[in-house]
Amino acid sequence: MNYKELADMIFPNAKEISYYEEKYPRRNLPEGAVVTRFAPSPTGFVHIGGLYQALVARTVAKKTGGVFFLRVEDTDQKREVENGITGIVNSLKDFDMAPDEGMISETEEIGEYGPYKQSLRKEIYQAYAKYMLEQGKAYPCFETAEEGAERIAKQEAAKVRTGYYGVWAKYRNLSLDEAAEKIKAGVPYIIRFKSPGREDRKIQHKDVIKGKVDFPENDQDIVIIKADGLPTYHFAHLVDDHLMGTTHVIRSDEWLSSVPLHLQLFQEAGFKAPKYAHIAPIMKNDEGNKRKLSKRKDPEAAVSYYEEIGVPSLSVKEYLLNIANSTFENWRRQNKDKSIDEFDFQLNKMSVSGALFDMTKLFDVSKIVISSYSADEVYNESLKWAEKHDKELVEMLSDKDYSLKVLGIERGNAKPRKDIAKWSDVKENIIYMYDDKFLNSKQEYPYQVISDKESINKILELYIEKYYDENDDKQTWFDKIKDLAGEMGYAREVKEFKANPDAYKAHVGDVSTVLRVALTGRTNTPDMYEIMQVLGKTSVENRLRKAMS
Repeated sequence: MNYKELADMIFPNAKEISYYEEKYPRRNLPEGAVVTRFAPSPTGFVHIGGLYQALVARTVAKKTGGVFFLRVEDTDQKREVENGITGIVNSLKDFDMAPDEGMISETEEIGEYGPYKQSLRKEIYQAYAKYMLEQGKAYPCFETAEEGAERIAKQEAAKVRTGYYGVWAKYRNLSLDEAAEKIKAGVPYIIRFKSPGREDRKIQHKDVIKGKVDFPENDQDIVIIKADGLPTYHFAHLVDDHLMGTTHVIRSDEWLSSVPLHLQLFQEAGFKAPKYAHIAPIMKNDEGNKRKLSKRKDPEAAVSYYEEIGVPSLSVKEYLLNIANSTFENWRRQNKDKSIDEFDFQLNKMSVSGALFDMTKLFDVSKIVISSYSADEVYNESLKWAEKHDKELVEMLSDKDYSLKVLGIERGNAKPRKDIAKWSDVKENIIYMYDDKFLNSKQEYPYQVISDKESINKILELYIEKYYDENDDKQTWFDKIKDLAGEMGYAREVKEFKANPDAYKAHVGDVSTVLRVALTGRTNTPDMYEIMQVLGKTSVENRLRKAMS
């Protein structure tokens, strides 16, 4: 019995690997082009950390004229959830990050290097496992669950590393004939990699993000094919990244400790290893302590959360690029109108320690993003969100022409309004502009410096009777408010008041505030002249009279 005969006995129907090497040729791409992948498991919702990795992987591939593909790692079928792939595909689509190749639905895919779903690649893995057996670099292992438990108990008692290595690898040196006899007798087995490593030797690895990292060499004989015939993650990683031509594996740094094993697998198989870039996890400040964002505790960990509250996908991507490269924020400031695809993203400029995820900062970024939208874009996006989440907002937006005027206030100018961070903010930000909501509500008027009823009523009455003309341009309108202030004995200019505060009870700004509060019920709104132009004469006068009453 030789290695080839044993391999033929175990995998009688497996093809030679030359078949797959020919079927999946090396990619014909420009020099320096990077091939990256997003390779999640369909075991639950897409985590913001997963989206972060996918964004980085896609950005790097796009920048170099390479390929970004989606591979679904579903070999652990016990943990799979229903429609898990649909959730992944839709999340990428929602963030305008559809892959160049890979899964595009639960059952469909695009690209020449598939299947892109690991459970459909069983025969490919078996061909490569057979190849490893033929080389004497893998072997059948007959360890039972009881033997495994006994081995671990002995290792723990001896205070040594647990695992299948060295003297603990009971079936590693079984003769080929003995192995063949057991297989013929129907004894269950798995296939293990035969590691040539020794733990007392070191390897040095240059990670694209973390730089030089030293590790002990891998000496574990890991399982490569499980009892169900499917591969383990580590072996599938070797075969898939080799055949799909992955040049850069961009993944969470929880996988950093797997580097010695993965490099060894590539070396023993005779394949060129990809470069590895390990991304520090996104952290959260929890009462002064840093911890990873948790699926269980933190709603913002799920990418679906951002759609639910109405944060535009571009806002999330801009914020994540902020985390990824600290130079992005400055670049964005200087290139307000450029696409994020034009940013010169650098993998090696990513932080080696976990960035803190800050929702306040995300909302600030989102306010800037939404401030660049036209009134049409804000209308369409907020209506689309409202149709799923807020029926009252749908009803408010039903008069499209009026709503576009409302949403157009202070938009499209040099300093556009920055009061909307998410579509769920829209209703609260514009509800006072709708007479059926404003005039029919019990209105609290938060008057400020001028707060006595008599003075307020006098200002409002004078304004309606003497100073309000809906046809005034903005300068005339404001000059009239100054005239009103002067007539009431207030300072016409703020600087006059500051120069001689004892001479006046208030100034023109305080008079403006009275008008603003009476018209909107708020002290802080976008430009009041524009608000009045949109409301129109009848509405303005009805609101001022309501405030007087």
